[in-house]
Amino acid sequence: MPDYHDDLRLAHVLADAADAATMARFKALDLKVETKPDMTPVSEADKAAEELIRGQLQRARPRDAILGEEYGIEGTGPRRWVIDPIDGTKNYVRGVPVWATLISLMEAAEGGYQPVVGVVSAPALGRRWWAAKGHGAYTGRSLTSASRMQVSKVSTLSDASFAYSSLGGWEEQGRLNGFLDLTREVWRTRAYGDFWPYMMVAEGSVDLCAEPELSLWDMAATAIVVTEAGGTFTGLDGRPGPHSGNAAASNGLLHDELLGYLNERN
Repeated sequence: MPDYHDDLRLAHVLADAADAATMARFKALDLKVETKPDMTPVSEADKAAEELIRGQLQRARPRDAILGEEYGIEGTGPRRWVIDPIDGTKNYVRGVPVWATLISLMEAAEGGYQPVVGVVSAPALGRRWWAAKGHGAYTGRSLTSASRMQVSKVSTLSDASFAYSSLGGWEEQGRLNGFLDLTREVWRTRAYGDFWPYMMVAEGSVDLCAEPELSLWDMAATAIVVTEAGGTFTGLDGRPGPHSGNAAASNGLLHDELLGYLNERN
């Protein structure tokens, strides 16, 4: 099995640099925010963090390609770093501390590029999660101060906690009835949103989560963390990994039921 420890260490270094840059501008009164063509916000901190990560990657891994939310794809080859400089920009610009930098390394494989390293760093929460293929998933302050994560063993929906981001996307896709049916079956629902519910699935504090519309950079890092913690990460179509434009994550025991409900059409 390949050893990804050097890549994982580099991802932590990149996350450290991004954390410093994003925290320096968090809650800044003069933060500049623009609206992108898809009507989502982007702040100067998003752009600065991605530029910082790209610069370090170009020096440390010049042969690797880079795909980022703000500046697109650069380079070619079997290895590709995927970056979301601030996942949860709407929270960031409003001073809500639930946002994170997502950094993943993907490698060419059968069925397309697959994540092999992922780091999710949420400095305003004081939390970080990470994983490397075949080496498990961890959370902690650093590589040397960490605890291994494991998904829950909840096996019935009536005992399960389900996390989501919002209702709008489900309604737009005609999946709202199935979504609402699921919320009635589970023990508890909470709208944490963005990266956080996936990390809670990996930690075992949430059993199910899903989002109806996402990009690759939203999912690459979270997918490897969930799967290395023993969970299941697919699209709503059941395709494994972060390739379907949407996501469903679970402890694995409840995944078929999760997909069944979310694929009910109005």
